[in-house]
Amino acid sequence: AFDKAIAPKITEKQVDVVLEEKRQLVRKSGVLEFVPHHFSLDEIGGLENLKEWLIKRSKVFSKAAAEFGLQPPKGVLMTGISGCGKSLGVQAIAAHWQLPLLRLDLNLVYAGILGSPEVTLDRALRIAEAMEPCVLWIDEIEKGVSRSPSGSSGGVQARIFSRFLTWMQEKEGLIFIGATANEIELLAPEFLRKGRFDEIFFVDLPTEIERVAIFRVHIQKRKHDPKEFNLMEL
Repeated sequence: AFDKAIAPKITEKQVDVVLEEKRQLVRKSGVLEFVPHHFSLDEIGGLENLKEWLIKRSKVFSKAAAEFGLQPPKGVLMTGISGCGKSLGVQAIAAHWQLPLLRLDLNLVYAGILGSPEVTLDRALRIAEAMEPCVLWIDEIEKGVSRSPSGSSGGVQARIFSRFLTWMQEKEGLIFIGATANEIELLAPEFLRKGRFDEIFFVDLPTEIERVAIFRVHIQKRKHDPKEFNLMEL
């Protein structure tokens, strides 16, 4: 990747060349997706608690933070009503911290087309570790990483749950987990205890103030001045 990037000279454009090589490596895994992100926190209406949390920790992945002895955050779980911005929140984390965003598709892990689910998960996690520092996005985590009733499918899911739990506890790389869940009650208590995730955020229906902020964002995206509109009426 660097051989391609440095000819004839190094500029900011070469960063895209290296990132494209990373995308190709991730794509070959079959279960990971390299997700581009081109927006800022200002383009999100609401989610103020999450924004404040991210801003306070903006420098935790820096060399200075490591030398000072700060432990990088492990991850967050975003739960709440479907369609209210949980996935957008995870993408905002990677965008604000300027980290690569990898999306793990647990449905493909269980499909078995790339080998046994356990082996496929291990391979995906090793690739994520090779990409550190990065954000690992797991959407609707309760459907793939939870304790299921006994049975053939339940046995596989229980083993995946155990492997993932162990990896979360023992991983040493700078891999921040951004997980979303619509039904948090399906997740086992040991998965939610303090230490697995740094924080759990509940994403509710937007308040009136948040709806105004959301309208302002979308009007600006359409290249209009929000001041020309009655946002409260909208």
